[in-house]
Amino acid sequence: MNIVVLMKQVFDTEEKIIIQNGQIQEDGVEFIINPYDEYAIEEAVKWKEEVGGEVTVISYGPPRAENALRTALAMGADKAVLIEQPHDGKEADEYVLSHIFAAEMKQHSYDLVLGGNMAVDTGSGQVAIRVAEALGISHVSTITKLTIEEQKATVQRDVEGDIEVLEVTLPFVATAQQGLNEPRYPSLPGIMKAKKKPLKRVSLKELSLTEEQRSSQTTVLEQYLPAKKQAGRILTGDKNEQVRTLVQMLRSEAKVI
Repeated sequence: MNIVVLMKQVFDTEEKIIIQNGQIQEDGVEFIINPYDEYAIEEAVKWKEEVGGEVTVISYGPPRAENALRTALAMGADKAVLIEQPHDGKEADEYVLSHIFAAEMKQHSYDLVLGGNMAVDTGSGQVAIRVAEALGISHVSTITKLTIEEQKATVQRDVEGDIEVLEVTLPFVATAQQGLNEPRYPSLPGIMKAKKKPLKRVSLKELSLTEEQRSSQTTVLEQYLPAKKQAGRILTGDKNEQVRTLVQMLRSEAKVI
């Protein structure tokens, strides 16, 4: 079974976010594999170990994303592809990213495509599903259990506190939710082997993309940190007095009425 995993490198969730001039600062920041993508990698490696085959991990990003790909290789993936982000400063939105991944995947043979339920930095949860649309194959999101027999898979997915069971024919795209598995830590032998595993670099010029597919459909207008929470206030007096005080505060302080 040939499995492709779509992966993103993100800020370590323990890092402090600093914004200057409307841009998130990356100096001295630790980057990691997107936590939801770790579930996808683990599931891919697990199925490869069970039925055989090959796992290819694909990521888009700057040169530092190689570190995350090497970690995925140390976890058990066989090959990695880094689609190099241009240095022109332009951000690729979910629309562009999906077409980038789909264009690269046309060079690969796959039975199953896995990705994380969402990226913890943007929280969009769109890319893998858009890839399925671009490739013209089925998709199932937020899966918590996967069983494969020949060319059919039975999938359990999280639906807001309940479980939905679906049957789908391979190939298809699935996004991994927390609870699907417990991602392994790269072992020392795995880390050593990862250094010798193939990691291919691909430029956008090598991919068959139209001008429209290269053009983001959304623009980030502003980035800012949430306002600091102020201490709460307890209103005193009888109910009528409390209501009068509350209305006055909503009008003069909160300015919502």
